[in-house]
Amino acid sequence: MKECTLHVPNGDAAARLVRALGSHRYVASRLHLVHAFAFAACASADESEGLHDASAWARRVLEGGVIDIGSRDERLWRGSTEAEVASLLAAFWGEGVAREMAHSELRKWLERIGEPVTRREVFSPIDEDAIFPLLVDSGWELLPLAAFDPERHKGVIAAYGEPIFFEAARFEEESALPAPVYQVELPAVGAHELLSATNERGEFVDPRLPLWVDVPTTYASYILRGVARAARLEEPSFSDDDDDEGAEQGPAATVTF
Repeated sequence: MKECTLHVPNGDAAARLVRALGSHRYVASRLHLVHAFAFAACASADESEGLHDASAWARRVLEGGVIDIGSRDERLWRGSTEAEVASLLAAFWGEGVAREMAHSELRKWLERIGEPVTRREVFSPIDEDAIFPLLVDSGWELLPLAAFDPERHKGVIAAYGEPIFFEAARFEEESALPAPVYQVELPAVGAHELLSATNERGEFVDPRLPLWVDVPTTYASYILRGVARAARLEEPSFSDDDDDEGAEQGPAATVTF
């Protein structure tokens, strides 16, 4: 996977980014796993934020006495929607009372299992297994080129320029073994990210938010530009330092918003 660095100024912008990715017509499926600690910490958020059901689930899991809450038991994670992920990130990375309460509650849950908040670079590219507990693991799978509808998905098809270039990319995809899976993932989010990524005003300490992308260059360029517009972020610019599709392809997958 390639790391694409996006300029995302604050928690609200990060929430918009998640919603924009989730609503994109090129998304085939998604998997968003959120730890019970994160949802439980947002239990006092306004119900209008869409976290009531998730927070209630978290309380049942954590207080049921069946699961070791200090373990890696998979039952501690909940498959979630983009709306829930976006609302959760907005609560932790926003400002005001909701932020303060979410931070305070998460620290209490970590104290209950004797787990300190590890100090390291926020969103550092480390093995996810080294983050404990992993609180948000979020990603999307995009449609393969072979599944494109000529009308509905004409945007990416046109982005390849000459039709022969798209046909060549699709032929390469269909000939590959194993078949490629195109993915876009948020960085792994642990307690340090939820508690330290933004300041009290909801601004990212470092606005360079990484995405992990395993998508052909031209495809990735089109998707990320569309997502930026939908999320009301600055237009992305692309460099030419990594051409993975042949000489006819210009933009590479290193991205700066």
